[in-house]
Amino acid sequence: MISIYELKPKFQQLLMPIVDKLRAVGMTPNQITVSALVLSIITGAIIALNYNNRWIFLLMPIVMFVRMALNAIDGVMAKKYNMKSNLGMLLNEIGDVVSDLVLFLPFILIVHDKGISVLLFIGFSIVSEMAGSLVQIIGAKRMYNGPMGKSDRAFLIGLVSLLIALNIKIIPFIHIILYIATLLIILNTYIRIANGLKGASYESE
Repeated sequence: MISIYELKPKFQQLLMPIVDKLRAVGMTPNQITVSALVLSIITGAIIALNYNNRWIFLLMPIVMFVRMALNAIDGVMAKKYNMKSNLGMLLNEIGDVVSDLVLFLPFILIVHDKGISVLLFIGFSIVSEMAGSLVQIIGAKRMYNGPMGKSDRAFLIGLVSLLIALNIKIIPFIHIILYIATLLIILNTYIRIANGLKGASYESE
């Protein structure tokens, strides 16, 4: 399925000079992962406390892009400089889920369905990432299939936030957008599980 994630290899190549510079000053992949998480938490709190100011939503697309870059940088650095670790893998998985949670939750304050669409969107996003990660237990590779994978969700929320900041009347329709996105997340969860089972090397007794 088509996903922004397919652009990741080219994006990583563009970030290579930044990876080298950060490593040169002593940064580690885990430090970058934690930095992305802290940035997300701070951003989510700022937006939640100032959601009545539409301009505050300009932070979202900016932070989403920076977070996406940091997520790519930590992986490239770990691979290029042979710094992969079990802690890094756990931080990466947990950090992504927590970052999504704190960045998406403020939308509960503005949607027109009492936050139901936001909670469903967040809940199934977590299930999707769990599905993509847990297939490794049965011997398959980590699954990042779309539609509405992590990168797609970041683009969607960033775009919605930009439209809010530009005072385009999208707030009455955000819950509808999130319901549709949630259906796509459910589809990607099915795809991840199906592909994970195909690639599994573990056989149950």
